[in-house]
Amino acid sequence: MKIALIAGEASGDKLGAALIDGFDAILEQPADFIGVAGPRMMARGMDSLFAMQELSVMGIVEILKQYPRLKRRLNETADYIIAQNPDVLITIDAPEFSLRLAKIIHAKSDIPTVHYVAPTVWAWRPKRADKMAQFINHVLALFPFEPPLMQRAGMSCDFVGHPVVTDPIATDEEAAAFRDEFGIGDAPLALILPGSRNSEVSKLMAPFGETLALACQTMPDLQCVLPAALHVVGAVQQAVQNWPVRPIVLDHRELGETTYEVAKRAAFRAADVALAASGTVSLELAANDTPMVIAYDMGWLSRQIIGRMLITDTVTLVNLVTDTRVIPEFIGKNCRADLVATALLETLNAPQGQLGALNDTMDKLGRGAPSPGTQAAGSVLRFLNGA
Repeated sequence: MKIALIAGEASGDKLGAALIDGFDAILEQPADFIGVAGPRMMARGMDSLFAMQELSVMGIVEILKQYPRLKRRLNETADYIIAQNPDVLITIDAPEFSLRLAKIIHAKSDIPTVHYVAPTVWAWRPKRADKMAQFINHVLALFPFEPPLMQRAGMSCDFVGHPVVTDPIATDEEAAAFRDEFGIGDAPLALILPGSRNSEVSKLMAPFGETLALACQTMPDLQCVLPAALHVVGAVQQAVQNWPVRPIVLDHRELGETTYEVAKRAAFRAADVALAASGTVSLELAANDTPMVIAYDMGWLSRQIIGRMLITDTVTLVNLVTDTRVIPEFIGKNCRADLVATALLETLNAPQGQLGALNDTMDKLGRGAPSPGTQAAGSVLRFLNGA
């Protein structure tokens, strides 16, 4: 069996590697995987047509600058896959590239097309599903509420579990050792997560610092830890110089990659509460039973545009998965230190209201079920067999 896989970023490489493992576990004979792969997929024996990092371009301006090269890679990839004539094409997230690729291949061949990670039509631009259905046959969804939305547009779709359920979690002993190592002891600990993009850090570090200053007026012994993503750690270190409360910054450059990841996992487990940017990090916190407050802001123009496009009253995934609104969130103009600090202290003093939803989230995302990679591979094979 020949399977074309296209990954365009690190998260897609992680999904692709688990998918390869899933096929290896199910198929009697090893499949031949072709396409564009990241290091995790290549570690499983897949060759890549070119370096996946060439597709890891975000932002309208950045994409426009790279458009000629990206267009060339798009056509090159399409020609290659059509010539190879695989049994199926599976594009993994990275919709700017992968959906354009699927559209070309659908128009020029009869290769079945599968897209892994449903578009967030439940949040904004619901018509994207209708457009996808013109060239995508089957969708692998990360959330249990997504299949009906895809099926309504005309595609078959299975919920296959979210990869967060397989991520490693620190033990209670590792969490206690983390507190001892950094001199935290039994003090209340807040985990600060301002995002992994420069745009997020530039917008959120100031209000997050002001939030902590207000919170510490009420709770003077509050300690803070901030795991800084590698490409924003410089901006984070510079920003905390102006904070009245200095957090423990976990820095890749000082700790090294392995030690950083171990310390980050321990911090997630050791924290009593988290102040986090909006995004999938809320699921990582749920996996660690860490109560949270979500806060997010953006530029004025983006705020106006996104605010008018949103079709949901919450952007926090825990709220969406559990169909509750137990996670407090402060988005846009509500991303104010006085509001956020009050919610942070309330959550820290009474976390019980969130714990049930955090547990329910993990159950609904597939905790205890077969791995998402195995479920995804099984879904593809059933689709190809017409089941």
